[in-house]
Amino acid sequence: MNAMTDLREHGLTRALANQARALTLGEIPEVTRAWARQCILDYAACGIAGASDELVHILLAEMREQSGVEAASLLGHSGKLPAASAALVNGAAAHALDFDDVNLAMPGHPSVAILPGLLALAEERGSSGADVLTAFVAGYELQCRIGRVIAPGHYDVLGFHSTATVGSFGAAAACAHLMGLDADKFAAALGIAGTQAAGLKSMFGTMCKPLHAGKAAYNGVMGAKLAARGFTARTDLLECAQGFCRTHSPDFHPERAMETPVGGWYIQSNLFKYHAACYMVHSSIDSARKLREQFGVTPEQIARVRVQLEEACDRICNIQAPVTGLEAKFSLKLASAMGLSGIDTGRLSTYSAEVATNPSLVALRDKVELDFRTGIPNTFAEMELLLTDGRTITARHDAGVPADDVAAQGKRLEEKFHALVEPVLGSNRSSALIAVIGRFEALSDVRGLMGLAGG
Repeated sequence: MNAMTDLREHGLTRALANQARALTLGEIPEVTRAWARQCILDYAACGIAGASDELVHILLAEMREQSGVEAASLLGHSGKLPAASAALVNGAAAHALDFDDVNLAMPGHPSVAILPGLLALAEERGSSGADVLTAFVAGYELQCRIGRVIAPGHYDVLGFHSTATVGSFGAAAACAHLMGLDADKFAAALGIAGTQAAGLKSMFGTMCKPLHAGKAAYNGVMGAKLAARGFTARTDLLECAQGFCRTHSPDFHPERAMETPVGGWYIQSNLFKYHAACYMVHSSIDSARKLREQFGVTPEQIARVRVQLEEACDRICNIQAPVTGLEAKFSLKLASAMGLSGIDTGRLSTYSAEVATNPSLVALRDKVELDFRTGIPNTFAEMELLLTDGRTITARHDAGVPADDVAAQGKRLEEKFHALVEPVLGSNRSSALIAVIGRFEALSDVRGLMGLAGG
């Protein structure tokens, strides 16, 4: 039965569940597996580096107080927690720095929604790398398909954070796949996770944004585990009246769920971050860098900055006068000033109250004018500088274009990994983790990998 026939006969939730449930490792091409390994590598780097964040310590203290069976490791911390609790903490840690990957089909952060819960469950069960990778790809593809069904209104109009909402479905699908749930229980797992799915863009710039990722992972683990025990839920939650799609978006396009993405796999459009800030500010930073490199411009030469952007960015990352490091990650004006000043936006220490309120940087920030337009990609920016000598110079960048050289991308991600992980775990363990993840499908049990990633 083809996908469209399955959609017509069984409905959206069942069709997507059937598609995800049926995926085998042999159906995943090697290039797609390479993308998946890179996602796992980047998730681990972001989680280990983010493990020292204050919000992680708060969550960890709460989860340890609740206690339970110690089954799953904590990134960058010693000790273990129950699988769902570890998923919550690790998910928040990996999103704390806002340095984790993106997919515009959701739109949101795909890996951090799925991998914390999937790896915690895999550690609890002693699952193989091959099984985990297959489940990861199954969940990744499903969540991107759901994102397409409710775009653009879910995220752009109503203000839901898709990492939290759509990500809950991806996490549940991955966990259900790993557990080998039958068709009914697989669809129920989606329903259980979906009825818990929540998260608002209005929380960007607070500790709740990283919590969204942890909650998506938690929802996925609980959805699959409860479904396995016979917990009931609607198995048509996506499409039913008063179901997820109709209550969470003014748009509902079920046929999009069965479209074939470019390259055949949504994961091959994954976008990795090399600036530790909201993805929608990346093109402004890169446009600014081009101007510095091409024209040798310095902040003192700048009279005015105009940045042309898609209007959705105004509702995502336009904190006008950030005063904390977390707020700085969501300020287009400050990001533009950082790029024009040559500040290293990939360095974690850049995002601090001291940098956000630096007088010279604030002065340049206040010269930035944002020109919001419609009909252009929200990953695109065009920057125009009016210089004090009267010249006008421009540059543009689109951060929404996936890499076309997977091997080169892998090397760049290894450099990012070392930069994030070595200060926490040291050079030897950093290199060992890269090596283990590089042969992920050959692992007979992922417990050794998770032990290496702990504190």
